[in-house]
Parts: sequence; C-alpha cells; structure tokens
Amino acid sequence: MVLTVVHILFLVLFIYLSSNTLYFFVISIGGRLYRPAKYFAVAEKKRIAVLIPSFREDAVIRMTAQKAKEHDYPLNCFDVFVAADQLTRETIEALRSIPVNVLEVSFEISSKARSLNRLLNQIPEEKYDIAIILDGDNIMMPGCLEKVNAAFQRGFRAVQCHRVAKNKNNAVAVLDAMSEEINNNIFRKGQRALGFSSSTIGSGMAFEFKKLKQIYNKPGILGNPACDREVDFEIMKSEICIEFIDDAYVLDEKVSSRTVYQRQRTRWLESQIIHLGLFFDKSEGDIPKTKDYWNRLFFNLAPPRLLFLLSYFVVFLIFLVGWMLNFQILFPGYVYWLAITVMFSLVMIISVPRNLYAWSTLRALCKVPLLVFSMVKALFSMNVKRKEFLHTPKVHTGD
Repeated sequence: MVLTVVHILFLVLFIYLSSNTLYFFVISIGGRLYRPAKYFAVAEKKRIAVLIPSFREDAVIRMTAQKAKEHDYPLNCFDVFVAADQLTRETIEALRSIPVNVLEVSFEISSKARSLNRLLNQIPEEKYDIAIILDGDNIMMPGCLEKVNAAFQRGFRAVQCHRVAKNKNNAVAVLDAMSEEINNNIFRKGQRALGFSSSTIGSGMAFEFKKLKQIYNKPGILGNPACDREVDFEIMKSEICIEFIDDAYVLDEKVSSRTVYQRQRTRWLESQIIHLGLFFDKSEGDIPKTKDYWNRLFFNLAPPRLLFLLSYFVVFLIFLVGWMLNFQILFPGYVYWLAITVMFSLVMIISVPRNLYAWSTLRALCKVPLLVFSMVKALFSMNVKRKEFLHTPKVHTGD
C-alpha cells in the first residue's frame, strides 16, 4: 500500500517534470532554428522617451545616462529621463550637466514602479510615441533605438531588445550570463518562432508611451514589487504582440556574488508567484483566453531551471538507493526518468550560444551546485506579501 502511494507521487512528479521539459525542448529547438526579422533604420522617426529609474546607483548611472544621451538616434527624436531616488547631490548635478532630464524622487517605500509612475506622469505624453525602459546599469548598443523605431513603424506596439552580459568577471557572472542567453532562446526567440508573443525581461523593453503610462497608473501596481511582470500581463490582456529584436543589444550587468544572486532570485521567485496569481485574480476582469494567455500560464507554472536540476539530481540519488537495495522506488521505470533528464540537458545545450562555449564557462559550471544551494535558500526566503523592491547593487560601468 505504501509503495503504491509512493509510486503515485512519483508518477505525478514525472508528469509535471516531463510535460515542462518537453515544452522547453520544443521551444528551445524552435529558438535555435528561428531566423528573427531584421530591422534597419527608416526615414520616418518616432519620438522616444528613454526612462531610467535609478535607486542608489551612483557608481553606474552617470555612464548609463551618458551613453544613452550619446546614442546614435536623431537627437531631436529622443530624450533621456532619469528618476533619481536617493542619488547623491554630486551625481544629480553630473547627470544634469550631460545633460539629461533628472527627476528627483523620494518615497516611503522605494520601488521601480513608483519611479516609473512618477516619470510617466511628469512627461507630456503628447511629445512621445514610445517609452523604452532601461535599468540603471544598462547600455544600449549602436542602432538599438533605430531598430526599435523600425519595429514600431512595421506596426508592433511592444518590443523586447536582446539583453546581453556587460560583465563576465567571475564564475557567478558567467553562469548568470549563460542563464540570460538560455532565457533569450526559450522565452523570446523560441516564443516568436512558434507564433507566440515574446516575454519581457524588465529592461531593454519598449512600449507605446500612452499604453505604458496607462499600465503604471493601474490601481495596485505601485505596491507590486513584480511590476515588470504586471506590465507583461497587461500587454497580454490587451492582445498586443511583443516583438523580440535579436540584434538590438542592451548591455546588462550580471551578478557577481552568491549573496546578490540569492537576493535577485528571491525577487524573481516572488515575482513569478505574484504574476501567476494574476491569472486567477477575479479583479482582473474578463481576460481574453488567447494562445498567449495559455502559453504564459503554462510556463509560469514551471519552476526555475536550477530547481529542475535539483529535482533530477534527487531522482538520481533515489535511483542509486533503489539500485543498491535491488528495490524499485521510482515510477515509471528508470528509462523514462533517464529520457527526460537527457531531454532537459539537451534544452540547456541547445540554448547556450556558441560564444559561451569556452573554458571559462566549463570552469564556471563547477559552481552550479553552490548556485543551486543559493536558489533553495531563495525559495525559503520568499515573501510574496513583500511591498519593497529588492534592489541588487550595480558596480560595473562598462567603460
């Protein structure tokens, strides 16, 4: 009787893991085979507001603002706006001397949502067609805004740029860079390959100015530390397709320590749960049950990849115990578990870009067990009722 119950539990776990693994396998192949649309500079230009919320990022925000101001898009067609939350007076003066538009903000509970809300409501909306959000450490590579403009000229109303690592200074940063590229293949290129809307990341993403302002004036969003996910959800509700521009690069700092990694993943886990809750929140009204709705609901039910790895490792240990005791604990048979483990490994291999196939990556992989431990700690550090935004420190200027 006990063994039957154990087998049923393992069967449920197998169905859950295998369905998610198969989904990621199909999507990852789609992303690898996909040939994204190319965007080039066009004569007609849309007016773009570059929004940079910055909280205590004195070490990096000057370079970010300087590079944004110098971007190769017609100067009369874009402006840079920085929400300065707890920046030093010296930094604020330096930003104004670039010059960029600086809005000093102060909140009882600082958050990205509150900074963006203040910016969007201070900027005259009739002046801009597009708003692109950057983090305080992001740097747009040449041609980025031209490609965003070209995508909007083709009729898209939301765009996600290709975020890439600014730094690979140690093993944690290399693994974070690899994780970013795996996500790009699965949640952006792969989604577009199969006809779904790209997922957003949180920065390097552009929207119609008025639509973004409307979202950030939505009741409750200011108290949501997962505001990026809520923006993605609202875009989905509006049946707006998000394009992914594979060669519109935005440099993004990767975390360099396990402590910061754990803090960041805690925020991401909380965000995923909060985002998932929106699908079942009756106050959201009648949500159109489009293909993007079902797709996003499905992949939000999947755990982070490191927890997948941990699950397969635990299953392997159970297999060893059963093998040594000559007693079959797992169900279904071992060959099925081996098949989905191999399939999950192929998802990772397929999704990692060629430029990360290097000795530094191989050495960094030795740190994966430590990051799995950090992910488990993050899992137990979650607080979905948290109101404050868990900021992660940024230090790499990229100069």
